[in-house]
Amino acid sequence: MMNKINRRDILKGATALSATTVFASSVRAAPPAAEAITPALIEAAKKEGKCAFYTAMDLAFAERLGKTFEQKFPGIAVRVERSGAERVFTRIGQEYSSNVHAVDVVNTADQSHCIVWTRNGWLAPYLPEEVVQHYDKTYYDPDGLHVTTRVLVSPFGINTNLVKMADAPKSYADLLDPKWKGKMVKAHPAYSGTIMNATFQIARDLGWDYLEKLAKQSILQVQSATDTPKKIALGERAVMIDGAGYLVIRDKEAGKPVDVIYPAEGTPVATSPSAIFKAAPNPNAARLFYSWMHGREGQQMLVDWARQYSPHKQTVEKPGVRKLSDIKLMKEDPEGVEKGAEEIKSKYAQIFKV
Repeated sequence: MMNKINRRDILKGATALSATTVFASSVRAAPPAAEAITPALIEAAKKEGKCAFYTAMDLAFAERLGKTFEQKFPGIAVRVERSGAERVFTRIGQEYSSNVHAVDVVNTADQSHCIVWTRNGWLAPYLPEEVVQHYDKTYYDPDGLHVTTRVLVSPFGINTNLVKMADAPKSYADLLDPKWKGKMVKAHPAYSGTIMNATFQIARDLGWDYLEKLAKQSILQVQSATDTPKKIALGERAVMIDGAGYLVIRDKEAGKPVDVIYPAEGTPVATSPSAIFKAAPNPNAARLFYSWMHGREGQQMLVDWARQYSPHKQTVEKPGVRKLSDIKLMKEDPEGVEKGAEEIKSKYAQIFKV
């Protein structure tokens, strides 16, 4: 059974906002000026010598990102703490409720987390120069509290040794065909931010009654959006209902018998933001890592190595990866997810009995 994560519970006992803080948060301050990477920032970051990076990125890429940064800026170590986005959110809530301030920079796959952190007054305003220069304004908070690091889609995937593309499901409706019973794998919204958003969008657009029908198909449940691609690559299941599409693309390029399918009704999407915490123990290293990660070099790594979508306009798209503009996407709604997260997890657990 999946561990239950309650957003309300993890914030009980968190340091309460004072009346002054609440009043201040209701008055929008001027957005911060764009900040460049300067010799002074690098020197200050080297004096701190480390940066704690909590992330929902797949571990291999997160560690590669950290190691590349360390080579670029010797003397600053990046400590990667990787888990599913919902677990990252829970961990930070638990730490802050105990007055533990360990995280410097966070990357989550669920925009709704930033709504909560902003409401709590936990985030530090900071806008890297390249973000202002090369990102559309829809990809960063006007107050500089968070920036979209990557755009994630959650398509179908198949093992091509087990099912031919011509016979593969092309829509959510196709997944209800009895021939797929016992042959599918799906991730869980209580662990993964990508899947939280995907489940919200599917339930909104297709109805909870659709998910009730889907649950009768004897689906293998796993935790992370990064787990479902592994199951089809290993041949343990023929069809992936949701998950990290970029991992399926990477596996296909590596010669594994997998392929990706974008469902006819639309593909769930989740923009993945990062933020710096106001109480970060290493604020200068945090700013340097944050700026570099959202700059051309860090973002091109995202495209080239991770096969993910970058909001940086100067990145060069990888040949063979379908353009985001060519995919019919469902609509992301962070406010809706933030308000309905507990109901989503509760209903999902009841329907799929997990």
